[in-house]
Formats: sequence, C-alpha cells, structure tokens
Amino acid sequence: MTMLKIVGLSKTYENGSVALREVSFSVEQGEFVVVLGKSGSGKSTLMRCINRLVEPSSGRIFLDGEEVTGASPKRLRELRKKTGMIFQQYNLIPRYSVQNNALMGRLASTATISSMMTCFSDEDVERSSQVLNRLGLADKCSHRSEELSGGQQQRVGLARALMQGPELILADEPVSSLDPVSSKQIMELLAEFNEKDGVTLLCNLHLPALAREFGSRILALSEGRIVYDGPAGDLSETELNSLYDSNP
Repeated sequence: MTMLKIVGLSKTYENGSVALREVSFSVEQGEFVVVLGKSGSGKSTLMRCINRLVEPSSGRIFLDGEEVTGASPKRLRELRKKTGMIFQQYNLIPRYSVQNNALMGRLASTATISSMMTCFSDEDVERSSQVLNRLGLADKCSHRSEELSGGQQQRVGLARALMQGPELILADEPVSSLDPVSSKQIMELLAEFNEKDGVTLLCNLHLPALAREFGSRILALSEGRIVYDGPAGDLSETELNSLYDSNP
C-alpha cells in the first residue's frame, strides 16, 4: 500500500532560489526511507512541502491516497494528524515540562478550547507517561525541557510525534545537532518505531554512513533533484559518498 506519493514537486522561493525541481517518488507503508544530501540540496523544503508548512510552487502530494496539495485548512488539519514531524532543532517550548511538550502532540486531536488551555484528558496524560518511559525519560517528566541535553530534548521531540499516533513520521535532520552516540541512539529509536510500531519513516540525513546503516531505501538529492533512488544495501560506502557529492 502506498503511504506517500509525490508527483512533479517543485519549489521556487520568492528570492528566486530553486529548492526542488520536478521531484517524484512514492513511499510504501512500513518503509524506512532516508533522504540523503548536503545542506542546500532541498531536503528540508521537501519535508515542509509534504505537510504544507511550505507551499509547493507546483506538483501534487498524496497521503494515504488523498491529495494534500489543495486541501482546505480544515481537511489539512485532519490529514496532519496522520503525520508526525521531528525537527532538527527540536522545536520544544523551553519553559514547558517534558510531559507537557510531549502532550503537544495531542493538540490536533483535542477540542479547540481545551487545546488553547492545554487541558488534556487523563488518558492522554497516562499515555504520555508510558511514551516517555519507553524513551528513557520517566525521571524527567516534570523537568523543563530547556534543562535537558540535546539528545534528551530530541527524545522529547520523538515522544511528541508518537503522541499523535502517526502513520508517517517526517524526520528533518533529527541528529545533525547531536554527538555520535546520541545520534545513533535516536536513529535506533526511529528504527524501533518503524519495525515494532509499523510507522512509515521518511528521514533526512547528511551522513552517508547513517543512511546506509538505518535506511531500507535511499533517495539522494542534489540541487533539488533526485540523483538516486534504490535499496541502501545495494550501495557500497564509496558509492554512497559518490552520490552524496554528485551533481545533476
């Protein structure tokens, strides 16, 4: 079953910068796809176009068979419930507790007045405790997120995404700000979500070694174009590095 389908996606910003050029690909349910490329290759723009944080200049995006491009604000809110987003810089609320940051993942599924007052059900609070425990943060629930290390903050970002109960997770450079040990731990958690929870993963990376270790499939982007799309296991380290450095 196709979870995500991208057809002829292009994005040109107002300053004339071209970020994406006729990008087309599909992601099947349960895949772990790594998008590999240097800074400026279009990876982040691709992620933000998929959930319409950035509006594409042209092209079409389908999530679970339904078109995202052109969806009304009300329908887009519903579609976004299916998609969890993990950010490079965590995007946490520093003064909020770890648990409250995790609960932010339930906002789209909470009544408007309750969400404005950050009032969550007992069921959601209990579930957030279970998710944080799974991620090794049980003893940090009441801590302000700004008190945590980078690796711990990204775990909170993972918890927030999991609280949505997503079918698809978009991870935009989730380890670029982390040390090697924390980076591997975060990637292992993403792999666990994929294997045990059945969540489809689309993950931006700039490190070829991590792409080869964790991705079942690699999409290599260069200057806004796909220059490779295939199984990670078919590529040697030399070939991966070559793709990373390639130009269309």
